[in-house]
Amino acid sequence: MSNTDLEDELRGTLDRAAASVPQATGLSDRAATGARQARRRTWIVSGAAAVAVAAVAVTGFALTGGNTPEQPPVAGGVAPQSTVPTTTAVQPMSAKTVAGTWRATQITGVKSLKAPRSDDPVLVFKADGTWSGSDGCNPLQGTFTIGQRGEFAAKIGPQHMIGCDNVPHTGVLQSAKRIEVAGDTLTFTAADGHELARYARAG
Repeated sequence: MSNTDLEDELRGTLDRAAASVPQATGLSDRAATGARQARRRTWIVSGAAAVAVAAVAVTGFALTGGNTPEQPPVAGGVAPQSTVPTTTAVQPMSAKTVAGTWRATQITGVKSLKAPRSDDPVLVFKADGTWSGSDGCNPLQGTFTIGQRGEFAAKIGPQHMIGCDNVPHTGVLQSAKRIEVAGDTLTFTAADGHELARYARAG
């Protein structure tokens, strides 16, 4: 067999093989369809990622209490002191509360408290529940009781009654139903609440 015959036979064999291969119709369409499906999968994945990010954000929002701003840290780690005022304990009244010497500065209906007298017109209360003093002319004495809220009662002992422009301590003590001490001021109050007299601490 010559070379020419061999070449012709080989070319025919290749032509028959090529003819037996089916034509790939719609290849470009399938390629485009595959690209669209790939993009759709990309969008689905991107959408799922966005939903996951949103869920994490909502969860974080709930855990942090919404949009409430955080409290600034306290300098030095010391908590601020409360501004609520504390209640000051009131000292109960007793005989010791009024113990001492007192001089009248105001008695209802009396205008001559500063008039000259032979004796110093003072009242002296003692912690044992007794009292003494002078109205300016006559010595005075007696006993008294005081409740924790200032309830007051006094008894007048025997006394001489020398006539003079005296200070009516006994009238104040007998009429008073309540007593109050504020600093160096002693106040006697009647049963109806009106003020009877004020005394200043003299010793």
